[in-house]
Amino acid sequence: METTLLGIDDIMKLLPHRYPFLLVDRIVEIEERKRIVGLKNVTINEPFFQGHFPAHPIMPGVLIIEAMAQVGGVMLLSTMSDTTNKVVYFMSLDNVKFRKPVRPGDQLRFELDMMHIRGSVCKMHGVALVDGEIVAEADMAAMVRDR
Repeated sequence: METTLLGIDDIMKLLPHRYPFLLVDRIVEIEERKRIVGLKNVTINEPFFQGHFPAHPIMPGVLIIEAMAQVGGVMLLSTMSDTTNKVVYFMSLDNVKFRKPVRPGDQLRFELDMMHIRGSVCKMHGVALVDGEIVAEADMAAMVRDR
């Protein structure tokens, strides 16, 4: 089992998201302004499984990318001393690929690398893995702004 660097309480201090849209459970690795690794435990209790799809539950791909973006947001905000009035906006998604379905019982591992940062804008590359296999990936651009 990996060591938790940031638990759910710490994440909620950084991100404005709340149920049912907070999609990251813990952060297990941070290398400031370089890399972050976060986890999401996918359970049958997720509200989106009621309609996506009955009798064949699959996590929507857009929510996998949203969870990845939230982990990226934690990477950006975790270096700031006061985040109470800050929010991360994602500006673009490129090269998004979905490789395999994500089902209840899976644990998503998000590994993001910061590719470039200038001022309040950065570019990241992220992958989502289940059991060591890539299930999704994307290049993202984001910026930190005042709320």
